[in-house]
Amino acid sequence: MSYISENLKHIEEKIANAALISGRKRDDIKLIAVTKTHGSDIINEAISCGVTDIGENRPQEIIEKYDDVLPVTWHMIGHLQTNKVKYVVGKTSLIHSVDSLKLMDEIERHAKKRGIVQNVLIEVNISGEQSKLGIRPDEIDALLEHAGRLQNVMVQGLMTVAPKTDNSMTNRLHFNNIHRIFIDIQNKTYDNVNMKYLSMGMSGDYETAIEAGANMVRVGSAIFGTRKYQ
Repeated sequence: MSYISENLKHIEEKIANAALISGRKRDDIKLIAVTKTHGSDIINEAISCGVTDIGENRPQEIIEKYDDVLPVTWHMIGHLQTNKVKYVVGKTSLIHSVDSLKLMDEIERHAKKRGIVQNVLIEVNISGEQSKLGIRPDEIDALLEHAGRLQNVMVQGLMTVAPKTDNSMTNRLHFNNIHRIFIDIQNKTYDNVNMKYLSMGMSGDYETAIEAGANMVRVGSAIFGTRKYQ
């Protein structure tokens, strides 16, 4: 058994247990394997071990790997500049990192060119850290209202990145806060908005995130090991 399949086995067990604690089933949680810096051969091994969704942080890596990777659902999870939108629209099932009206409009423009509807998540800076990307919670409504005026963008939920901390209680509070916002939006009506996914939790905190209500987690190093940056 390879280290990837062994790691995935442990992660699956932890996801199932965290889902149970939150009153849900394993099938209610989508695991995204984050593959940045890892080559197509490693990604294909993970897919052969059952991975169905992969996430990339950089459009360039999507371009480089796209044709060499087995059939899989792609996610753009990193910061997306407007001049790189053309490389990911149509290739990715979900863009997780929409954080401005300008970016949303550029996604709309390229999706319209392709004759598709591009699914996106709104990235929220729930901790308020200056080093974190994403909009403030009080800016969410403006983006959701704007989405209602578009035809080729569908908002499918929210995404956040919690602070790196050894105190899991701190992140649990952040996760609980954005989950409350997520539920509140679900109870409202917006055009082109379907609050389906709450994407939060990474290798160090995905169990806490699931317990707090996440239904999509982004796990990289816990599956593939330490990243090899050039």
